[in-house]
Amino acid sequence: MDPELEAFIPMFPRADLTDPVTERKNLAALVASVPAPDTTRMDVEDRTVPAAPDVPVRIYRPHGARGAVIWLHGGGFVMGDLDTEHPWAARIADGAGAVVISVGYRLAPENPYPAALDDAYAVLTWAAEHAAELGIDAERIAVGGHSAGAGLAAAMALRSRDQQGPAIRFQLLNQPGLDDRQETWSARNFTETPWMNRDKSTAIWRHYLGSAPATPYAAPARATDLSGLPPAYIATAELCPNRDEALVYGMRLLQAGVSVELHQWAGTFHGSQAILSAEVSQRQITELGAVLRRALAG
Repeated sequence: MDPELEAFIPMFPRADLTDPVTERKNLAALVASVPAPDTTRMDVEDRTVPAAPDVPVRIYRPHGARGAVIWLHGGGFVMGDLDTEHPWAARIADGAGAVVISVGYRLAPENPYPAALDDAYAVLTWAAEHAAELGIDAERIAVGGHSAGAGLAAAMALRSRDQQGPAIRFQLLNQPGLDDRQETWSARNFTETPWMNRDKSTAIWRHYLGSAPATPYAAPARATDLSGLPPAYIATAELCPNRDEALVYGMRLLQAGVSVELHQWAGTFHGSQAILSAEVSQRQITELGAVLRRALAG
């Protein structure tokens, strides 16, 4: 493990989701320790997207930005909201020079699949239909996210392709959770890794799926046809149960004719980019912004 990251492991809550309410509080406390982002070069606005039910969003508009990304927070489908995602959404907006529409989707287990995906897809459709009002280019809309949010972004791309929905320019998938089956080497063997391990992954999928069957829209790795999807950037952490399913998904996208950039971050663990003082975290965050800026260029 990267020694700059290893020193901070005791600060992270233990990898557990048996009590979602408590873990939401733990995540909020962890994020509160992250330095606040600089938002002086952008406008930040909270809005509500009409849907059933309505979906809260927070929009970050760097001055002069025209490209946009529908951004989904991490948290295992169980934790996280617009406030806990604020440090990352603002940094993505600043680094990419793009409008970030951060989505406050409904959480499991109170709202299992497909609630989160329905919320995210409603925001994508709304953004495309109201592009002129939002000051964005409807042909330059990406989807992206961290962890569970990255899994939702991949599912949105599949759903939009299948349902002839809004055109998606790009998918930015950072440490995505894509496969409920947990059959890869990393999913089977990473039982003691920080923040995310096999037991926590098992709890995540149990909470998210509820009694619903695992379809490709719930677990994108189950999709048999990946052709015709938007170009993708996929980043993985070396010491993360999600690592191998994300790498396999990237290879399958490539074999289906989709342009993909893969980056395996050595010595990192799931969510370790929250340790902003580490040089590798700074490189990760900078790269996410740069990749998105390039993908959304006019």
